[in-house]
Amino acid sequence: MVSRSYSNLLGLASGEPPALGRISRRIPRIMTVPGIISDIDDDPSESVCSDPSSSSQKDRIIMVANQLPIRAHRKSDNNKNSCSSSSNGWIFSWDDNSLLLQMKDGLGDDDVEVIYVGCLKEEIHPNEQDEVSQILLETFNCVPTFVPPDLFSRYYHGFCKQQLWPLFHYMLPLSPDLGCRFNRSLWQAYVSVNKIFADRIMESVLSLPETEAKVAELIKQYCDQGKIMLLGVDDMDIFKGISLKLLAMEQLLLQHPKCQGKVVLVQIALPARGRGKDVKEVQEETYSTVKRINETFGKPGYDPVVLIDEPLKFYERIAYYVVAECCLVTAVRDGMNLIPYEYIISRQGNERLNKVLGLEPSTPKKSMLVVSEFIGCSPSLSGAIRVNPWNIDDVADAMECALAMAEPEKQLRHEKHYRYVSTHHVGYWAHSFLQDLERTCREHVRRRCWGIGFGLSFRVVALDPNFRKLSMEHIVSAYKRTTTRAILLDYDGTLMPQASIDKSPSSKSLDILNSLCRDKNNMVFIVSAKSRKTLAEWFSPCDKLGIAAEHGYFLSLKGDDEWETCVQAADCGWKQIAEPVMKQYMETTDGSYIEDKETALVWCYEDADPDFGSCQAKELLDHLESVLANEPVTVKRGQNFVEVKPQGVSKGLVAKRLLSTMQERGMLPDFVLCIGDDRSDEDMFEVIISSVSGPLIDLRAEVFACTVGRKPSKAKYYLDDTVEICRLMQGLASVSDQMLSVPT
Repeated sequence: MVSRSYSNLLGLASGEPPALGRISRRIPRIMTVPGIISDIDDDPSESVCSDPSSSSQKDRIIMVANQLPIRAHRKSDNNKNSCSSSSNGWIFSWDDNSLLLQMKDGLGDDDVEVIYVGCLKEEIHPNEQDEVSQILLETFNCVPTFVPPDLFSRYYHGFCKQQLWPLFHYMLPLSPDLGCRFNRSLWQAYVSVNKIFADRIMESVLSLPETEAKVAELIKQYCDQGKIMLLGVDDMDIFKGISLKLLAMEQLLLQHPKCQGKVVLVQIALPARGRGKDVKEVQEETYSTVKRINETFGKPGYDPVVLIDEPLKFYERIAYYVVAECCLVTAVRDGMNLIPYEYIISRQGNERLNKVLGLEPSTPKKSMLVVSEFIGCSPSLSGAIRVNPWNIDDVADAMECALAMAEPEKQLRHEKHYRYVSTHHVGYWAHSFLQDLERTCREHVRRRCWGIGFGLSFRVVALDPNFRKLSMEHIVSAYKRTTTRAILLDYDGTLMPQASIDKSPSSKSLDILNSLCRDKNNMVFIVSAKSRKTLAEWFSPCDKLGIAAEHGYFLSLKGDDEWETCVQAADCGWKQIAEPVMKQYMETTDGSYIEDKETALVWCYEDADPDFGSCQAKELLDHLESVLANEPVTVKRGQNFVEVKPQGVSKGLVAKRLLSTMQERGMLPDFVLCIGDDRSDEDMFEVIISSVSGPLIDLRAEVFACTVGRKPSKAKYYLDDTVEICRLMQGLASVSDQMLSVPT
């Protein structure tokens, strides 16, 4: 049964007028029960909007997050009556720091209506929830959810922090000490609340008077005293690498005595979001390390490490960003981590901060970043010094490099970072996400969806509505009334099952191919990834059968013809690089083997453990792409194999060559059949379909591009398996035999 909340959201997304209440837009208590958006009367006559067309003129986007972009607080008694937004004395305003609110900037013009769904930061009494919901809907277009405190605790402090958060940080629950067992009630709480995290940005606070005052205070405290500030801003948890950062600072002071008395590391330790023994251990280790460093290198008026372990207001944190010469982020595991972005934006400053800093408006800005290679934003910040936080010496060297770097270099790095961060903001993300979503779903309305597989392998694929099973009657009818036919057949997975141990063709398959080849109106080709030696041996009984080996690199138009190449001769010197890598993976993956062809190398793992083989294949693919980056080859992964082959070689070349050869011989095909099962065969389908309106195929030609199995493909037809394909080919061969037996 579809919940009413779900149906209401579907209505909102479709642009239909939402039945959110009576004529005055009064709604009952919205989201008082987790997972149910409203208990609204479905009577369409009492809809808020009496004119459906007026609502349909706007695109509507529903943004769901853990917290609404709304600030709420009680009015004091002496001005309670002045509040016009709620008779219960609540004051509501937009939270300008909310990323959710800033996302609207990336949604385009005013024709987009945005509805926010989420929780308020303040707890609202049940007696007030109806009226608060009404105010937020009418004034801010917000639909609040009211989650009971005990449910919020189970969802956030329970499932999110105790189970989901450790897993996302590679902390597996291998023992009771390292994690809690799965708790279904916590999971159900998480599902009910349906939380999406939101973060804050800080541009608006740069101009606050409090920020300027704090910047002036820090300049007097550090810069005017000849000190250079290094800054760390991290949560006090086991993944942020605070202790590693402190050890690197200690190493810096030991290796570079000139830094003593001059360089100060200010470590802002934000309160841990989780609770437990590990947090307490991190705190104790941090305090003891700071104490040791300050006792060893400190002197009157100078502490090399300043630990701030109390909550800071946002403007205070911005002030530290503005003054810091370098920002250090040494997390051992982390997600995106917005600290480097906040630092870059803050260092760019504004006109008022320039006055506080004593800078001219035209003065180039500068910043330095030392970031862990294990955080999500590291690849985006190409000007940062990337480090392995576990390597203390490496981090210390990076800190010294950041301090000693020339001013023009610092300015260039900051300019590059600021240009990227200022253009790739959350509004840009929202806009590009919607573009991608629209592009992806553009054709879905006209596609048919199929459920494929069982259990964990079940998936839904969207296929073209014209994608259908190739019927025997249809193709036999076309085969009979045509006179010039081109037939291209893949081998593995098409004529021969992938799981077959003996890959050589059966006598039945050879008889079918011989029957087709004896028909002078046919030109039949086997297109395979196998070597030409293997294919020539297997299909030697078939006269007049064309063979394309190694994805079309080698070509034989007839069985007795000399082999030719579709592309220029390839230099296979790259094999000396790729083969040792493949051998290493072959030795560590039981059941795998290497197939050494004349122009290609293939690592096959169909006999290995499926899960382990797939994992090894992914790793091997990355490894080969790295070591062969400068070689003229292509590395690709297929069904149970990883292959390296020369660039430009594809089965599409074979299809084009066959059609061109037939045209040169005055044999413009009016029947084309192409059957294949994997990604390499899609190149053949593409060439054949694109040639329909060209000079290589008769304008009235019957074209059948057929894949094996129901899956997204350029082909318009499918057959379920190799058995059906052999049955189809047998039917065509029988027609040819009948035609040959009829006396002319």
